[in-house]
Amino acid sequence: MFVYDTINDQELSAKMSKRCKVAKTPKNHGKDWLRGDLRELRKLAKGNTPTGLIAHKLGRTKDAVRSKASEKSISLKPTNRSPYNRRKK
Repeated sequence: MFVYDTINDQELSAKMSKRCKVAKTPKNHGKDWLRGDLRELRKLAKGNTPTGLIAHKLGRTKDAVRSKASEKSISLKPTNRSPYNRRKK
């Protein structure tokens, strides 16, 4: 006999929901890209900002940022500079 035989479906789903966390969708999920979003994407990409941080700042997923950057020919590859334009003193 399995443990699940003694637990009804409601109790089981309550226990599972406590263990499993579902990721939230970003604030701009499914929305069109605005000119300001594209301007910010270009600025952050030029500033050598990591893709994950760009996604967070724009309220998009990493995949959405990569896709739009590719569509608009914006390079997200890091340059040979320190991140965020920091310089060693």
